Amino acid sequence: MDTGSSPAASQQTFQLILGSSSVARKNILEEMGLEFQVMTADIDEKSIRRENPDDLVMVLAEAKADAIMSRLNLADYQKEGNQPTLLITSDIVCLDYLCSPNLGIIREKPITKEEARQFLKGYSGGHVSTVGSVVVTNLTTEKRLGSLDKAEVYFHDIPDEVIENLIDEGVVFRVAGGLLLEHPLTLPFVEAVVGSSDSVMGLSKEIANKLIHDALST
Repeated sequence: MDTGSSPAASQQTFQLILGSSSVARKNILEEMGLEFQVMTADIDEKSIRRENPDDLVMVLAEAKADAIMSRLNLADYQKEGNQPTLLITSDIVCLDYLCSPNLGIIREKPITKEEARQFLKGYSGGHVSTVGSVVVTNLTTEKRLGSLDKAEVYFHDIPDEVIENLIDEGVVFRVAGGLLLEHPLTLPFVEAVVGSSDSVMGLSKEIANKLIHDALST
């Protein structure tokens, strides 16, 4: 079954807001055939902490939704006869199970070049796990649904030169764990993905489709 598009995408009968400035998430929604506008939450993600990665990504996605909703006049979306409007938010972290086999050490966006280098060298010849959340809020009914998705990426050895080029380019500092699955420098060294690549990139198409469908149902 093709999970890249949904019946809702072919004849879109709702408005959609993507609560993220992520280029990867924009591309994923476009691949799904959805029309949307973009709003950013602008929250301090580091001020929201949970030890369990499942809890962390879910509470962050919900916090992003709450922050965006706080700037909206919800009554505008709840007028009779209006198309329903959905808000989709998400979050993702990478997990290092080599250092902590039980729960995994949470890897968010690297802050320094040394931290980015540590993350990327850790992937070389090894693997990394990801856990992501997707939250869809129906602004018309205020119904909210969320779900988690997990994946793993296995890598061949990544040359130091490639790692340094990725760091110098700077984009690794904008993604969880510095993990750029789709980047032309990274892609040749991806051995296998267990799960969906769109999930690793920050937004599971399958989950987004399901939550959009469920959020629209009464």
